Amino acid sequence: MATLSLQSVTRKFGAVAAVHDLTLDVADGEFVCLLGPSGCGKSTALRLVGGFEEPDGGDILIDGASTVSVPPNRRATGMVFQSHALWSHMTVFGNIAFGLKLRKLPAHTIRRKVADVLTLLSLEGLERRYPRQLSGGQQQRVALARSLVLEPKILLLDEPFSALDAHLRVRLREELKAIQRRLRQTTVFVTHDQEEALTLADRIAVMNQGAIEQIGTPGGVYERPETLFVAGFIGTMNVMPASIDGEGLNAGPFHLALGERRPDLPAAGRLDLGARPEDIEIVAPDEADAPGLVEQVIDLGPVRQVLVACDGGRRLKAQVGRQAPVTLGQGVGLRLQRGLIYSDGARPVEIEPHEMASVLPFRRFAGRRRVDEARH
Repeated sequence: MATLSLQSVTRKFGAVAAVHDLTLDVADGEFVCLLGPSGCGKSTALRLVGGFEEPDGGDILIDGASTVSVPPNRRATGMVFQSHALWSHMTVFGNIAFGLKLRKLPAHTIRRKVADVLTLLSLEGLERRYPRQLSGGQQQRVALARSLVLEPKILLLDEPFSALDAHLRVRLREELKAIQRRLRQTTVFVTHDQEEALTLADRIAVMNQGAIEQIGTPGGVYERPETLFVAGFIGTMNVMPASIDGEGLNAGPFHLALGERRPDLPAAGRLDLGARPEDIEIVAPDEADAPGLVEQVIDLGPVRQVLVACDGGRRLKAQVGRQAPVTLGQGVGLRLQRGLIYSDGARPVEIEPHEMASVLPFRRFAGRRRVDEARH
């Protein structure tokens, strides 16, 4: 396939930089997801690679050769848009074969290539149908086939599954990943859906305000988000203002006596403690003074997420197994298993149980009566 390199790429619309000094390298056969909220510049970055936007600065290289001056129809890229963009007056065969006909390939070659991609995407028998006669999933497969049949070096996908229902999205992304692995197709996929990115990507590039905040493997980005923005955008993260004094770490209901003063712990600046719900353990009241009451229990299938109201009005999310005996209004204790300390929203420092000399006693939750009265 091919490698892709974006080198300090910038694209401005008036005074606004939709993409700012963006640098990204995609390896041969790699599947990279650009993930971020609406307006973060991820779709603009994809259009720059495809040649549908021109950069105001920087360079875009495919296999080491600059493509900035190459028009979209001559670039070694294939683009699949959010809208299927199929020609309604053409059959499935006509839509897929259109680009091959523009290349003036022999008719028998076109038929063979179209037949191959129809088989690859499980579209056999549909070649004479029109787009209006297809389901949403079938239309999206045809749009993908139209790009793959041209054998692009780089496949670009701009939120192709966003208009589909949840069940169909899951099925199609599984199929896409299987096809990508089989072809070893270098792929850049744009999405705002974190589950989609975690499922599909070899690496995820989290974008914010036109720049990449963090890039890494799905597991790496989830386990160690480098900024509070990434921490809040990937999965669920409890974030609590924190401070460190002579007695240890104070954050929300947690008062942790650290085993030793670590030089990598920040000594100044705004501090925050971040903890995933699965890194906060719920313990029985006889094991620790209950710092709060269970306010909500959300069934997520194999696990349940528990919202606990703590002193001072803070609410924290913890995660328990499906069979855990947790009920609404129950007094519980919380125990921190792992956390990240952020300084001014970045540069996380990890703390784990073996580094905590002890957990200082929690104060009894003062709001028990108020919550009980609210329930009744």
